[in-house]
Amino acid sequence: MKSNRAVPPSTAIEHAPAIIDIAGLALGADDRRRLSHPLVGGLILFARNWQDRSQLTQLCAEINALRADLLICVDHEGGRVQRFRTDGFTHLPPMRVLGEVWMDDGRRGAGNGAMQAMDAATAAGFVLGAELRACGVDLSFTPVLDLDHGASGVIGDRAFHRDPRVVAALARSLMHGLLLTGMANCGKHFPGHGFVRGDSHHEVPRDGRSLKAILGDDARPYEWLSTVLAGVMPAHVIYPRIDALPAGFSARWLKDILRLQLGFGGAVFSDDLSMEGARQIAGSAVSFAEAGAVALAAGCDLVLLCNQSAAGSDVIDVWLDGLERARADGLWHADPDSEARRRALLPRSAPLVWDDLMHHPAYQHALERLP
Repeated sequence: MKSNRAVPPSTAIEHAPAIIDIAGLALGADDRRRLSHPLVGGLILFARNWQDRSQLTQLCAEINALRADLLICVDHEGGRVQRFRTDGFTHLPPMRVLGEVWMDDGRRGAGNGAMQAMDAATAAGFVLGAELRACGVDLSFTPVLDLDHGASGVIGDRAFHRDPRVVAALARSLMHGLLLTGMANCGKHFPGHGFVRGDSHHEVPRDGRSLKAILGDDARPYEWLSTVLAGVMPAHVIYPRIDALPAGFSARWLKDILRLQLGFGGAVFSDDLSMEGARQIAGSAVSFAEAGAVALAAGCDLVLLCNQSAAGSDVIDVWLDGLERARADGLWHADPDSEARRRALLPRSAPLVWDDLMHHPAYQHALERLP
């Protein structure tokens, strides 16, 4: 089935790395102006952008009419991180539930729990992707590949399991479900956020383990999923025995380890640059534009700045101007390969409209398989 979304050729924009947010339920004049900026490649939606399915569908249609190449994203994992929860959206379980199914072999023999969990993970991915795509959303930042070490409150039940083998298997199954709906994926938070107690929304966590320890444990899912991951989001965590910079600002992590050593070829998104973990680099406070330029130079293809679009605020405009100046000064370089990776995340097939989806046999079957 061909897509009903005509995306301009990749030569139309040299490199559009900025992912921004919008203020409300529909596009205002400032939103339209910013989304038309040549450095803007997409936007991320939040609960404040949701009223009901009709409004969300209309909003996404407005965005596509303005620029068909914009990537419409959302954090919609299941559990406590699910932006749209009413008007028919399925309440998806936290990923830990799938890990618990894996461990519960029941009475039907060893391994049954694992098989059931993988089937349920595929079902979760299918339901998640199909419902979002029916409303016009292109990409959810999922799956979480962090390991559940039991220490991190911000990760917690968002993680599938403590064992990287279980995490990789369930994440692969969830990504398969997404793929069946035409949606790409984004694994997070490379190389792992689950070991540290600190929340990078509010501080700069530090993980003092060795590179060997991290690659042998928390980062293993990225190695095992290198051929199927379409996107990766690094952590705003410092691993001082590897680099003094947080992973999302570190060429050592992004270029040397993620791309060269682990073989990842998809798109790298920064995590939100407004988080406290991104506000200091090498001990010095930085502006959003400085942070964005460092992230792009380190190997990010796309940089996010979230929750800055309040009425009357010029933060996003200042950020975009700063990114332009930084590029002119040679602090980062427009990369056609990065632009190609961004465009590769756009769906290539038309979604089912909501009413048709509700009666689709595969969707109904997936609902039955959810834990």
